[in-house]
Amino acid sequence: MERVNTIGRRKTAISRVYLSAGSGAIQVNGKDYKQYFPTEVLQIILNQPFATVNGAGAYDVKVNVRGGGVAGQAEATRMAIARALVEVNAEFRPALKKEGFLTRDSRMVERKKYGRRKARRRFQFSKR
Repeated sequence: MERVNTIGRRKTAISRVYLSAGSGAIQVNGKDYKQYFPTEVLQIILNQPFATVNGAGAYDVKVNVRGGGVAGQAEATRMAIARALVEVNAEFRPALKKEGFLTRDSRMVERKKYGRRKARRRFQFSKR
């Protein structure tokens, strides 16, 4: 199997994933994924596509991710891994789609408006 290249996005995070057959090593921006995503929740998010298709330890993953925060980066990477697994084997698609890993979460931060303290929050009203 040759190297499969896919992209995933979430909020302002963009993740490029290179998937190849291997021993299950996951590298994120040149570091081990457990070092880059220190919390267990983020590590679980990263491994969800492999758990869904019982492919843990069968693929090596190299990830370049930038923008956003760690949660957005983890979810962008999850989407990119799921897309790569579908490219490797089309039979994985129904299971991954059912879990929602192939759907782009389009929710973004609402912009701040003029005359407001935040996007919707108004300044405190003073009667006198």
